[in-house]
Amino acid sequence: MRRIAALAAALALAACGGTSEKAADGPADLVLRNGKIVTVDSTKPEVQAIAIRGAEIVFVGSNDEIEAYVGDATEVIDLGGRLAIPGFIEGHGHYLGLGRAKMILDLTKVKNWDEIVNMVAAAARDAKQDAWISGRGWHQEKWDGVPADAVEGVPVHASLSAVSANNPVYLTHASGHASFANKRALELAGIDRNTPNPAGGEIVKDAKGEPTGLLRETAQRLVGRAMARADSQRSAADVDAELRKQVELAAQEALSKGVTSFHDAGSSFGTIDFFKKLEAEGKLPVRLYVMVRGESNADMDAKLAQYFMPIEGNDYLTVRSIKRQIDGALGAHGAWLLQPYIDLKSSSGLTLESPDDVEGTAKVAIKHGFQVNTHAIGDRANREVLDIYERTFKANPDKQNVRWRIEHSQHIDPADVPRFGQLGVIAAVQGVHATSDGPWIPKRLGDDRTLKTSYPWRELIKTGAVIGNGTDVPVEDIDPIASFYSTVSRKTNTGQVFIPEQRMTREEALRSYTLNNAYAAFEEQQKGSITPGKLADIVILSKDIMTIAEDEIPTARVDVTIVGGKVRYRRDSAAVANK
Repeated sequence: MRRIAALAAALALAACGGTSEKAADGPADLVLRNGKIVTVDSTKPEVQAIAIRGAEIVFVGSNDEIEAYVGDATEVIDLGGRLAIPGFIEGHGHYLGLGRAKMILDLTKVKNWDEIVNMVAAAARDAKQDAWISGRGWHQEKWDGVPADAVEGVPVHASLSAVSANNPVYLTHASGHASFANKRALELAGIDRNTPNPAGGEIVKDAKGEPTGLLRETAQRLVGRAMARADSQRSAADVDAELRKQVELAAQEALSKGVTSFHDAGSSFGTIDFFKKLEAEGKLPVRLYVMVRGESNADMDAKLAQYFMPIEGNDYLTVRSIKRQIDGALGAHGAWLLQPYIDLKSSSGLTLESPDDVEGTAKVAIKHGFQVNTHAIGDRANREVLDIYERTFKANPDKQNVRWRIEHSQHIDPADVPRFGQLGVIAAVQGVHATSDGPWIPKRLGDDRTLKTSYPWRELIKTGAVIGNGTDVPVEDIDPIASFYSTVSRKTNTGQVFIPEQRMTREEALRSYTLNNAYAAFEEQQKGSITPGKLADIVILSKDIMTIAEDEIPTARVDVTIVGGKVRYRRDSAAVANK
């Protein structure tokens, strides 16, 4: 009778197109069925159901076929027609920065300087004497106005200092490329009217030569060192606990937004050691692809070999790339341009790290088989980085498939756009930056330069370049749905469409957030599509972002996030499961 039953089951499987060989491996641990599943796999673009065993996808197909994988202990999620897609991969963000942003003042939604002063005043009332007050997210171009005594479009510190005389205050610009300090913070940093500008930075001063409080680019490090001195007085246990809290908060936010993998745009060897410890403890709920940052070329040459960590199995930490930064941000007048700024004609931007030093990194990286990912925003910066990459490739013709990246790739001279495809350079863009910055970019560049150089995604795609996508969190909210919407609509908060001819299709946008980002991390064989044999990193959405009306896309929510076959987030319970 058992043989007859087995034969009947096999015949039933054959009749519905199933594979008895796969079913013979035993039931799946988790099955998703009765949905619309966009796989981002060209061999089978859309299916109804998925079977998962352990950390891997074992089968995709129809509702009928999936029945062979349902056993008594199988967890079944009925999609009820909902959309399931590969887990979103954040292509460029700052993981600990996201966690830290949850622990300090959130300035992303303030409408003017007075709101910031009031928030700091409230924090100062509760703070201990000399305790640092930090915040992040302000952007003067998004306010409803600035004070009459503003210098270069940014307030001076007097009103802020008046409400925080007993505490140093340090407020980082949304871009991360400028910060604002009160009087006490400037004093602790040793900044006064006689302090010279550091290389690659600027201490903004008023007409009398006094510091206003605004620090551009590398000038921020002066206050950063003062903060580090204060931090050095804390115990190792306190520092470790705070870092763990940042990891936890970052994971909660990422998983709630459907992010299953995260390209961390820059961590020191010490921070990577901390991540390695957490991975060994099973305390990394989101997969990290970490770029080495802040180390000298000599130290990297000596240590890169021991930090080379390509993906292996159900991996939560990989390291095989280096992050460099050649210029700053457009909003802070730090992007390196071929021509001066329209609204600051004395400047063409700032060079944060010398091209010679970046080229030295390129030589070290290609020697050790590491990817180079260089921040470049301005058109001059993008050209300089392309030149460095091209020289390095020509000097090493035996090195193939290196997949070097330019992070941001925001403003590119038309003559340089084809070079991305020709050289195989990946453009690691942030869709949401285009719509966030769009309303004020012409103020910096003028209408003609904006149209010719800004966020030329369609032109890059035409050259055959691979485009990855992300948010640069905490510069922007980590929400991939918001960035996906920006990528396909390019609609700003003013309702205008920013250079509409450069929009991506929905299919291109989804690929940029999944398979392209996996490719940009040498992980396309393990991630980025819903394909048997790949890791079971999957997101279930409340609405079908591939077909609903364009303006309805931002209303979609993440219902379920699955990492390695385990449900890590459910919107109904808002709970994150441990690894």
